[in-house]
Amino acid sequence: MMTEDTYKTISKPSIGETFKDKNSKFIGYAFPVENEDQIKIQLDSIKKEHHSARHWCYAYQLGPEVSTFRVNDDGEPNNSAGMPIYGQIQSFELTNILIIVVRYYGGVKLGVGGLINAYKTGAQLALEASDIIEKTINKKFVLKFEYKNMSKVMRLLKENQVEILKQELELNCLLEISVRKGNALKIFELFNQFYGVEIDEL
Repeated sequence: MMTEDTYKTISKPSIGETFKDKNSKFIGYAFPVENEDQIKIQLDSIKKEHHSARHWCYAYQLGPEVSTFRVNDDGEPNNSAGMPIYGQIQSFELTNILIIVVRYYGGVKLGVGGLINAYKTGAQLALEASDIIEKTINKKFVLKFEYKNMSKVMRLLKENQVEILKQELELNCLLEISVRKGNALKIFELFNQFYGVEIDEL
């Protein structure tokens, strides 16, 4: 049985082409983010960079398994900005991402339909300029064992392509490992049956 243990995000921040409609300018930015603190930093940075803009509308989605999302119209009519931006996140099937679309007002009202199209296009252009990557959903474990078991443990980790995140190699050894979710049960059982090695999920 296949386990759903991958997700799509972007590798680095990107800026889309500027989209213009009736003298209003819309500039879309996409950022890879992992928590709300990072989102706040990026928003503050864009607001400083574009301090003379009229609106900084955004949407984000966090979490590869249990997703949380938020949309913000930043003073534009209800659901005319944040939701169209979020729609593009869904359309590209991304998570751990923030999209901000900056609007410089051109003096002519666009109407709700025009705004929806402009914010959707701003988000789409930012995503089209992004490097979309696939990442695995991983589980973390800690292994505890005596130094005499080191070579056997290391061999098993290498054979199963397990990533070591942290290691303390003394009389009693501690290894923090990261395992792709689809292989997590196999690795847990492998070490759970290994006499002299304790494995716990982090």
